[in-house]
Amino acid sequence: MSGPEAGMSGAVVLAVLAAALMHAGWNAMLKTKGDAFLSTVAVAVSAGLLCALALPWLPQPAPASWPYIAASALIHVVYYALLMATYRDGDVSLAYPLMRGCAPLIVASFGLAFMGERLGAMQWLSICLICGGVLAMTGRARANTAASRRTALLALASAATIAAYTLVDGAGVRLSDAPAAYTMWIFAATAPGVAALAVRRRRELLPFVRSNPALPGGGALSVGAYWVALWAMTQAPVAAVAALRETSILFATAIAVLVLRERVAPPRLAGAVLIACGAAAMRLG
Repeated sequence: MSGPEAGMSGAVVLAVLAAALMHAGWNAMLKTKGDAFLSTVAVAVSAGLLCALALPWLPQPAPASWPYIAASALIHVVYYALLMATYRDGDVSLAYPLMRGCAPLIVASFGLAFMGERLGAMQWLSICLICGGVLAMTGRARANTAASRRTALLALASAATIAAYTLVDGAGVRLSDAPAAYTMWIFAATAPGVAALAVRRRRELLPFVRSNPALPGGGALSVGAYWVALWAMTQAPVAAVAALRETSILFATAIAVLVLRERVAPPRLAGAVLIACGAAAMRLG
């Protein structure tokens, strides 16, 4: 088992930024395909199928990591269920920043107790800048209605599941000696549970995928993004990697402006600046 370094090398930072770009890419697909529920199911199931096909050709994870794979798959299914409930009738501009901004703070807070990791002052600063930037992107999202309060609570519950599977996988991947296969087993084991969540709309799923053939590519991006992130957790503190992954919202903003032609309000620009500063500080940590 390889241990993490105290800081983050330039190569690890660049790798996690690449993972964040991939994460933003497949999330942008969800937004452009019209039905976020079916898109999410299609991406998760296609990712699981791709991983199942690749697994026989890879060195398998060490036995000590298998309980972590099982726990992670279960938590991921709960996460997808919460995500679908959050997005069913909630405001994405409120939910997404809450989920992605709070999760790294939870990971950092519990990282010492769960994994014995200690962060330096610069790493804490960078985590706070990134998370603050993500939360700033709630902008004018309103949370003073009953529906918005429900969305916020579901988003915070989702953040807790993100933190839980991040901590579990950060420990498990270090025991696995095989980051690629460890990652792929998680996706392969999660896919049946996600498919079960869509049982009521199962007749719609295959026609939807046929009409949106790019979605399996989103599954590949999802696997690649998490694979790189888990590999990075074998090289650097889990909390630092978890925070740097949230630069995905910076790339998502760029995609929104350049590809989707959306207007970006000043709070989102301010949040983007904070995230960029946090990413730069992470390299100095």
